[in-house]
Amino acid sequence: MDIICNLRNNNLIVKIAGEIDHHEVDRMRTIIDREFFRLAATNIVFDFAHVGFMDSSGIGMIIGRYKEVQKVGGTVFAVNINPAVNRIFDISGLKKIVQCYEGFGAIGNYDDYKALDDESFEEDGKWQII
Repeated sequence: MDIICNLRNNNLIVKIAGEIDHHEVDRMRTIIDREFFRLAATNIVFDFAHVGFMDSSGIGMIIGRYKEVQKVGGTVFAVNINPAVNRIFDISGLKKIVQCYEGFGAIGNYDDYKALDDESFEEDGKWQII
């Protein structure tokens, strides 16, 4: 599992590649919390474009980040959710607390976020690969 984080307009953008399961969530939680507080973000935007699987521990990780974001008056977003992960969001009720969109362009100023859909893990200098 790879995770990269960047700050864009008070939003911590979290791009994830791989599976979100009980083997990875503790590491993910630590990284996301550290970057959220270090960068003084208000919102978290999870990019699921490269996530093929998520189990119940991933649901718990997202709920935990939601609780942290709520403390600062922010919102949790999810973008680029594939059908398998979307089903988990539906069944678990995550869509009641996480705003879900097809791509970054639906969040905030279209021009500020649309380019994020095209950025990848390979682009050097824009993202902190953790």
